[in-house]
Amino acid sequence: MYLRFIKNDMRKSKLITATIASFILVAAMLTALSASLTVNLFGAIDNMLLSAKSLHFMQMHTGDIDLEQLQSYEEANDSVEDYQVLEFLNIDGADIVIGDDSLAGSIQDNGLSVQGEKFDFLLNLNGEVIHPADGEIYVPIYYMQKGNAALGDTVTIHGISFTVAGFLRDSAMNAALVSSKRFLVSQADFEKIREFGQLEYLIEFRLAEEVSFPAFEAAYLDAGLPANGPPAITYNQVKMINGITDGIMIAVLVLIGILVILVAFLCIRFTLLAKIEEDYKEIGVLKAVGIRVSQIKRLYLAKYGAIAGAACVLGFLASLPLQTPFMQNIHLYMGESGSLLPGLLWGLLGSMVICGAVLLYVNGVLGRFRKISAAQAIRFGSPKENSKSNRTFLLSHNRLFSRNVFLGIKDVLSRKKLYITMLMVLIISSFIMIVPQNISSTISAQSFITYMGMGICDVNIGVMRTQVEDVAEKAAEIADVLAEDKNVEKYALFTSIMLDRKTDNGTIEKLRVTFGDYSVFPITYSKGHEPQSESELALSVLNAKDLEKTVGDEIILIVDGAEKHLTVCGIYSDVTNGGRTAQAIFDANNTNVLSVGIAVTFRDRQSVETAVSQYSEQFSFAKVTSIDESTRQMLGSIRDAIQMTSAIATLATVLLTLLVTVLFMKMLVAKDRYPIAILKSIGFTCADIRGQYLTRSIIVLALGVIIGTILANTLGELVGVAIISSFGASTFRFVVNPWFVYLVSPLLIAGCVIVATMLGVSGIYALKISEHIKES
Repeated sequence: MYLRFIKNDMRKSKLITATIASFILVAAMLTALSASLTVNLFGAIDNMLLSAKSLHFMQMHTGDIDLEQLQSYEEANDSVEDYQVLEFLNIDGADIVIGDDSLAGSIQDNGLSVQGEKFDFLLNLNGEVIHPADGEIYVPIYYMQKGNAALGDTVTIHGISFTVAGFLRDSAMNAALVSSKRFLVSQADFEKIREFGQLEYLIEFRLAEEVSFPAFEAAYLDAGLPANGPPAITYNQVKMINGITDGIMIAVLVLIGILVILVAFLCIRFTLLAKIEEDYKEIGVLKAVGIRVSQIKRLYLAKYGAIAGAACVLGFLASLPLQTPFMQNIHLYMGESGSLLPGLLWGLLGSMVICGAVLLYVNGVLGRFRKISAAQAIRFGSPKENSKSNRTFLLSHNRLFSRNVFLGIKDVLSRKKLYITMLMVLIISSFIMIVPQNISSTISAQSFITYMGMGICDVNIGVMRTQVEDVAEKAAEIADVLAEDKNVEKYALFTSIMLDRKTDNGTIEKLRVTFGDYSVFPITYSKGHEPQSESELALSVLNAKDLEKTVGDEIILIVDGAEKHLTVCGIYSDVTNGGRTAQAIFDANNTNVLSVGIAVTFRDRQSVETAVSQYSEQFSFAKVTSIDESTRQMLGSIRDAIQMTSAIATLATVLLTLLVTVLFMKMLVAKDRYPIAILKSIGFTCADIRGQYLTRSIIVLALGVIIGTILANTLGELVGVAIISSFGASTFRFVVNPWFVYLVSPLLIAGCVIVATMLGVSGIYALKISEHIKES
């Protein structure tokens, strides 16, 4: 019986069935795709970290190192399973030539390393530990993806040539957001080049399972062990940084999937209520003869269960080939996730969740059967919507609009509940199209770097202790040249020093503090403001979280052997130095400078590339990069991922709007057969009636686009913060592309609605007056 009922009902309503099935299919496909990608991403990361026997804690250190002190600490500390000290030979990018091009423009700290003896292994693209032969070099996969290197290329470093034997996965330094990259060579080749680079040490630990990483970091610093370098990184940070790019893309796909299923629910509600209205008398008869409500509901549930089941299976199958382009970056950087089965099972489970959600929603809508009175239904049929506008909004009072426009407006006002569905769909359509585009334009905007701990400038000149001995003296030398350069509009020096911090319980910890005038190149603070007096200190988000400090709290630093009490004045996001930094403007009188960053803005912006070349040649000991190139290298892969999902969102919006509007108008024409016949009988042409339906669509369209745009730029900003905060920007404001948001998006949606309305109301031409007046 159920099968016959389903077949007959679907045969009578092919468009409705196809539209609802399409939305459920898309929602199931996106859910299955997101679930499968998530499982494969985490599986690939875990597999890579397992194969590489990844570090749990790493501290980079420049300068002298006491290996016996580290050995004693390891032996006395039960939380340490193993440790090693690797050498990292920092080489200036200009001295690394791959083929015919050098890495002079790279923002990365490039260096040579040898394979780890105990753990932190560098892997080839098959996930195997690499053992390079003399004369061979393995290049970070980052440079393969960027097109800088290919298999068999010649790499020349200070006149010594190597052959690119392959590419490596580095569990600790894979991601573009990590500012260091390791090239792998043999021990013999490493010794040949040792004298040409600046030696750094990677002090690495593997810890027992129950050990807290933050607690170990605090204990390491308390012990006074080598820490003259960027803040330490931990296993959790390694996992997070490896998954950021693909994780953001998956998050946007999930957002689109949620919005599509909401549209599916709206369509189901609209069509189901229309069907209930059509079957009102029959439902009343069934109740009158004693058929239980649960039995009546099963008839409708059977139909939607069949649609949802078939659509979800097809959605799951459609997600399988779509995984290939989305998995390319995961496979390249992390490798295989292991077994394919978990990804398939989670994808199937995601589709089943959508199917279950649809059935629960349908069951909820069918709950109104209990409110239907058998006697009322048999005698009067379905209840009609009443509206005051029928009595107050009269054609005889109209002086503003043509009669067709007036009748279109009157219908929307008199049947507001009916048009709510279409309004909600258009609001969601605008949201789906605009939010991913806003995220993309925000990340691509120059101002976005202010949410990441960097001020807006043209060029950044970095002088690091890994390159020179006297950082402050070399930075002063550069500052003197900048002061004489008439093309320089403004510049500022930001000096980083490691200071001791006194904790609340009296112990001493290290804190990296950067000193400079933050009013020259301001950044955006999530709370508070930049340091404005010598008694103020601003903290990065991660430091504020770790230290459990907020604006107004006190921090005690040890400066020149004395305690200095400072008040936290602001909190900001930072992607540099592991995200753990602080800002101040007092005079530290400390010669132990880690680095100096010099931000520069030029009067003639066209001369930036020339200035970069000139200063790179003049200050060979410094790293000179344009800020545009820096952000491109740092955020390029994330931008590409967001742009891909933005394109998918736009396509989904177009299809969604077309399908829903055609469905809505077809059902509206079927519902209005009698009024249409009356209008035809009193002289209204088909063009007149079509104009009335177009007026209705345009009114709802205008409201939907306006509300959707407002929500996308406000509520959507909160969604964007949740997605983007994963890589360091804890707060930001959307940078809206007005051309797209206020012109392209509304016009695209309007075009879809108008075309779909014309298609949807085409049935009025075939509608015969005599049949439908007599039928009523």
